[in-house]
Amino acid sequence: MHPALASVSDSALESVLRGSRQISIPAGTKVFGPGDVCEGLPLVLKGEVRVQMACASGNEIVLYRIKAGDICALSLSCLLSKNRHRAEAVVDEDTEVLVLPLANVERLMDEAPGFRRVVLQSYGERLQTLMLVVEEVAFQRVDQRLAERLIDRQRDGVVSATHHDLAVELGTAREVVSRLLKTFEHKGLVKLARGQVELVDELALQRVARPDIDCE
Repeated sequence: MHPALASVSDSALESVLRGSRQISIPAGTKVFGPGDVCEGLPLVLKGEVRVQMACASGNEIVLYRIKAGDICALSLSCLLSKNRHRAEAVVDEDTEVLVLPLANVERLMDEAPGFRRVVLQSYGERLQTLMLVVEEVAFQRVDQRLAERLIDRQRDGVVSATHHDLAVELGTAREVVSRLLKTFEHKGLVKLARGQVELVDELALQRVARPDIDCE
């Protein structure tokens, strides 16, 4: 059960589910793209979806990721304003999604305070995330952002991502990321392999990411 529906009454929930679609989406699938009509509000039950934008130069930047229990803020905005999507969503992991049509969303927003609270809270948190993305791109050096992203994405000291993947995360060119990773490797901070980056000295990476803070 998605957190947004946890407090919805049984009768209302039955009606909502009857008018909604639960779909399974395999990894690698493009869910929607710029100009596409928003067909409903997706509630992610399982998996992970990446929401990103591309600029005229061809570079891409990840705006945020939607995981189990999350709501897509841009889909909510498009749905309620009846506008088309301006970004694209790509499934990173096999995902289960419950898609609520506009009529069901409007009914729940009017009649289910718990649903409304979760949706607005999620929307507010996502807006904060987008503001941080803007701040990073506008004001933070790429090497700092790359070091920070490596630390955030590592699992047991390893980041499973290509140079292109990381470039998309940061909204820069793959060549820039490759050059910086080579510099990190030369300094003994990381070890590069095909499709992954091993963090050799995470403390030193933290110093790169936050040079104004004592990481010891």
